Amino acid sequence: MKQGILSQILDYANRANPYPLYEELRRTPVFHDGEGPYVVSTYHEIHGLLHDPRLSSDTRNRGAAAGDPLAGQEEGEGQLPPSFLKLDPPEHDRLRRMTNRPFGPPHSPRRIDGMREELRSVVKGLIDGLADGRGGSGGGDGIDLVEQFSYPFPVTMICRLLGVPREDEARFHVWADTLAASLDPDPDADAEQREKVTSSARMELGMYLAGLIEERRKNPGDDMLSQLAAGHGQGETMSTMELLSTAALLLIAGHETTVNLITNGMLTLLRHPDVLERLRREPRLAVPLVEELLRYEPPVQLLPQRTPLSDIEVCGVTIPKGAPMWLVLAAGNRDPQRFENPDRFDPDRKDVQHLGLGSGIHSCFGAPLARLEAQLALSELARRLHNPRLLDDPPPYRRNAVLRGPRHLMIACDDVRP
Repeated sequence: MKQGILSQILDYANRANPYPLYEELRRTPVFHDGEGPYVVSTYHEIHGLLHDPRLSSDTRNRGAAAGDPLAGQEEGEGQLPPSFLKLDPPEHDRLRRMTNRPFGPPHSPRRIDGMREELRSVVKGLIDGLADGRGGSGGGDGIDLVEQFSYPFPVTMICRLLGVPREDEARFHVWADTLAASLDPDPDADAEQREKVTSSARMELGMYLAGLIEERRKNPGDDMLSQLAAGHGQGETMSTMELLSTAALLLIAGHETTVNLITNGMLTLLRHPDVLERLRREPRLAVPLVEELLRYEPPVQLLPQRTPLSDIEVCGVTIPKGAPMWLVLAAGNRDPQRFENPDRFDPDRKDVQHLGLGSGIHSCFGAPLARLEAQLALSELARRLHNPRLLDDPPPYRRNAVLRGPRHLMIACDDVRP
């Protein structure tokens, strides 16, 4: 019965609503069709594996496997090394620890909270700009929330945080799209061609960042690139290549998932107008609402790059050392064995220990910033857009099955409140 379900999940035709497929997948908590990856889809098993030191995030530990589109995707000579996201301890711990010093506690405890007013200012300016395309009785052709708000907001903020010129967005946007697409286990893609394109994008982004870092070493500021380049702290330093790889990760991951979180969030609210109206009246609802969104419509649907370092038994199935594994976070987030009425969007849900930001040592590094951005964005959109409504439902989605979110979200409203 399960034959072909992975190809259905990856099929763009099912991108708008993969959840019935996830429900089917959960009937076999560890699914393997004999050729492809071992796929884990239930909450408790995924959560346990994310905390299991026998599970590697480094694809260099993966044996050659038939049907594994990610096998063999390693950096070549002159390429950036893997980011800490794709490393195991102790290398992962060392790089993440150094990266965290200019970002969060204990060394920089007020970094994110100190951005709150700047975040509000950017949100205000972007929403002010929506008035010209509000549609409805006010005229205009509608608002593309992705192009006009969900994308420029986190991009602007990660640029300011890192010290990347915002006007360079047109340059790094293409590289970021290419590298994000490389995460997608597309079985129909030409693996050799895709790796060639990905390697080229990685090299060009690395060269671009190398220029910025050299500039920051000569003229340091209060941005993260300056602080990482200075290498302050406890005698630990990054090599130049590690610094470039880390900077590339922060730039791309710092906006890609947040774009999806905000867009999925507004789409969900427009489909639940009672919750949208409540958020308008109760802006503090944004905090639990974003946590429920991370469960209900997570911006990262699955983790396709995990490898056992030894044989692991899960639900009576032995997953052999070196075999490719997928952890389907979005399926685990709607597991009825963990969440009551899992297909219901409920911002009052009391126990929302979701997998939307991962768990364990690889939990989302930028979670504090992503949460704050989504809370401010959605509460302000709810407050200021009068009578917002979808013009296209379901909207067109990005091709990516891993980073799932609408490519465009066309809405109209009667007015943009001050």
